[in-house]
Amino acid sequence: MDLTIHQAYLPHTDPAASLAFYRDVLGFEVRNEVEYGGLHWITVGPPGQPETSIVLHPPAADPGITDEERRTIEEMMAKGTYAGINLATKDLDGAFERLQAGVTDGNGEVVQEPTDQPWGVRDCALRDPAGNMIRIFEVR
Repeated sequence: MDLTIHQAYLPHTDPAASLAFYRDVLGFEVRNEVEYGGLHWITVGPPGQPETSIVLHPPAADPGITDEERRTIEEMMAKGTYAGINLATKDLDGAFERLQAGVTDGNGEVVQEPTDQPWGVRDCALRDPAGNMIRIFEVR
């Protein structure tokens, strides 16, 4: 079987803030933007990897979600416990330095500086404007 990761989905609460974070702070390409019924989807991805994307989506777009479930999702997003993604880089310290400079204007939040973890990885963590946890691992 030949499987690859094509898209991952992360919720957003503010399209403009999410666009600024993923494009300007992380340096991702904007691949698609769709507005429909007052809702906004943004597809972004790392340069040089056109077959791998993240779709930033409005969490309330699923018609199968109840109002109570929407409130729970919003509460979890506000705490940063709803969704996340792991990224990787060969230069964690350099990437962290650029990311830290990009989140100083309130667009995102640094959660953890580069750290050697006891399970053998070196990583850092931040949250995007919607509260999604982004961990960045150093590839050695």
